[in-house]
Amino acid sequence: MPRKYFKRFLPSPEKLNENRFVRRLAPWIGHHNLWHLNRRSVAGGVAVGAFTGLIPGPFQMISAAILSIWFRVNLPVAVMTTFYTNPFTIIPLYIVAYKIGEIATGHRSGPMPAFDFTLGEGGWLTLAGDFMRWAGSLGHDFFIGLFILACLLSFISYFAVRGLWRLYAILQWLKRKKRCSRA
Repeated sequence: MPRKYFKRFLPSPEKLNENRFVRRLAPWIGHHNLWHLNRRSVAGGVAVGAFTGLIPGPFQMISAAILSIWFRVNLPVAVMTTFYTNPFTIIPLYIVAYKIGEIATGHRSGPMPAFDFTLGEGGWLTLAGDFMRWAGSLGHDFFIGLFILACLLSFISYFAVRGLWRLYAILQWLKRKKRCSRA
């Protein structure tokens, strides 16, 4: 049921080939695993999205697309999974990454520098620049912790999806077996 539900949102290979811009990318995005909903491809897409979701800004979706093509995992799932990070979740995730980096390097630098969330004259564009400068000021502890956190989230999400997919298949098999035994 879930696969049939999500399958109607995915473009068909014929539909992709009709678009003249996408047709040029066919050698890279034509692999069947980039579009099929199977256990391996979806789990890989979620893992790629979880890993690249911690990259700031619009680069997370581009990175997810590139890595999903490279690893041949579900491209739409990878791109959509990056949305677990948003303006409400990114700061707590970055704080966790900073703490993980401090633990990993053994370097205790004291409290994390505060980020000022006030909008200046430039509005959201200056806020994004301020955010990038703040993230850069956190140093190597932050970036090491960010990499470790991205790997952990990717690893956990991959095996969680595989396990949940397997559990769903077993439950469907048992339901079918019970239905057949009654008939």
